[in-house]
Amino acid sequence: MSTTAVPEVAVTAVDEGFWTRVRKTGAVLLGLGVLATVLFGALATGQQARFTLSETEGGAALEINGTVGAILFGIIAAAAGAALLAGVPKRWFTLVLGVGLVAFVLSFLCWQVSAAPEGRNFMPLVNIVRGTFILALPLIFGALAGVLCERSGVVNVAIEGQLLMGAFSGALFGSISGSVWVGLVAAAIGGALISLLLAVFAIRYLVDQVVMGIVLNLLAVGVTGFLYERLMQTDATKYNSAPRFSNWEIPLLKDIPLIGPALFRGNIFLYVGLLLVLVVHIALFRTRWGLRTRSVGEHPTAADTLGVKVLRLRYRNVIMAGLVAGVGGASYTLALYSFTKNMIGGKGFIALAALIFGRWSPTGALLAALFFGFADQLATYLGAIGSSIPSQFLAMLPYLATILAVAGLVGKVRAPAADGKPYIKG
Repeated sequence: MSTTAVPEVAVTAVDEGFWTRVRKTGAVLLGLGVLATVLFGALATGQQARFTLSETEGGAALEINGTVGAILFGIIAAAAGAALLAGVPKRWFTLVLGVGLVAFVLSFLCWQVSAAPEGRNFMPLVNIVRGTFILALPLIFGALAGVLCERSGVVNVAIEGQLLMGAFSGALFGSISGSVWVGLVAAAIGGALISLLLAVFAIRYLVDQVVMGIVLNLLAVGVTGFLYERLMQTDATKYNSAPRFSNWEIPLLKDIPLIGPALFRGNIFLYVGLLLVLVVHIALFRTRWGLRTRSVGEHPTAADTLGVKVLRLRYRNVIMAGLVAGVGGASYTLALYSFTKNMIGGKGFIALAALIFGRWSPTGALLAALFFGFADQLATYLGAIGSSIPSQFLAMLPYLATILAVAGLVGKVRAPAADGKPYIKG
């Protein structure tokens, strides 16, 4: 009996070519560095750019000549880009990229601060840090809601509606009862109701999860807008004057320079948001619930064969996500503003971007939310100092940062394998 010899086929690694993701990023960063060095350096003035460590112009400050700073930090950004372009080891990619981006931002700030009118050519870092956290709060809660859902295999595009319903419920029931705590509970329930609808239609009736999320966002806008016009506009004192949570100061910690006044003189939402990030991270990666949640999001069939109640776990996690997002919505109406129609203004979608940018991790989502919060706060600051940049561009800065982060900086990411795929028990 004859046999046919099968020749061995040599398997070689796929040649990625010269233009890897690291080198492409390096080329972009090099271009930004050159732009900062030439353009920002030319537009900056010889005035001192002051970065004060307080809330005002006085006190300790970091100072640098505007032109020198813009050029120096531009060169640093270009050098970081050149290092990436030369092909630094992947383990150094994040560090070098971070240094380059921070240097680019500092070059830009040296230009803006030094060119500001006399008396406004300073940046109060305490206010910037505090504003960053305040503006990032709804994003933190929204991104955590996304983590809880999508790690379970359910796409949560309805974050916008959950935040909006939470803001509305907190304002309405907080005003009627005169209690911030009643308003907070109502806000959590309002967000959970939107999540419950998402869970029922996506898990029970297998409706497309993305489409369902968009429908729920429109439903929240319609319901809250209708009730706002019928109740809150007709009698704002009774229905839209919820009490506010006061700031809680933590002794000793509040006196830490720069960080203390920004982090440890905040309201309950700041402390709860940071605590939730820690709790969800530990629970997701260190507990049996977290292991089951991740297994359901990756391979629900295998999880089912091991005795995990897949549908029950998804229901529970989606509703839990709504509770979290509802509290995030209350951070608007029980701490900062009165309710207005569609007051979330797209923050739910930025929270979804923060979720992707943070690679479906609670801590990653926190850092991404702070990045977007800083972009928002920077736009506010530049408007206050009379920046020459058009106000329309400043208004779109947070959304531009969102697009750039998700499209360019995040690189290749992989969502949980079963994300958005309905599970039908065999």
